[in-house]
Amino acid sequence: MKFIIVLLLVALLGFAAPLYFDWWSFAVTSFIIALFIHQRAFAAFIAGFTGMFLLWLFLTLIIDNANQHILSQRIAQLLPLNGSSLLLILITALIGGLISGFAALTGSLARRRSS
Repeated sequence: MKFIIVLLLVALLGFAAPLYFDWWSFAVTSFIIALFIHQRAFAAFIAGFTGMFLLWLFLTLIIDNANQHILSQRIAQLLPLNGSSLLLILITALIGGLISGFAALTGSLARRRSS
C-alpha cells in the first residue's frame, strides 16, 4: 500500500512541481517523498522510477499526438534512432524515470543514514 501511495505522490508532485519551478524539480519532490515516507532503498527506487516513467510516457505521448509526430520524428532522425518517434519517447521516459528513481533512492538512503 505504501508503494502505491509513493508511486502516486511521485507522479502527482512530479507533474505539479515543474509547473511552478524548473524542469528538474521533480527530482527534488521524489527525494522529499522518499525522505518522509520510509521504504527500503530498492522499493523507493522502483516507486520513483515507475511513477515518473509512466508520467513522462503519458505526457510525451499526448504532446506527440497533438502535433502529429512531426517534431519527434525530426529529432529521432537527428539521433541514431532511424526516425522512430516511439523509441525517442521511450528513451525520454527512461531518462526521467532514472532521474526520479535515483533521487528517491538518495532520499531513502539519507533517511536511513540520519536515523
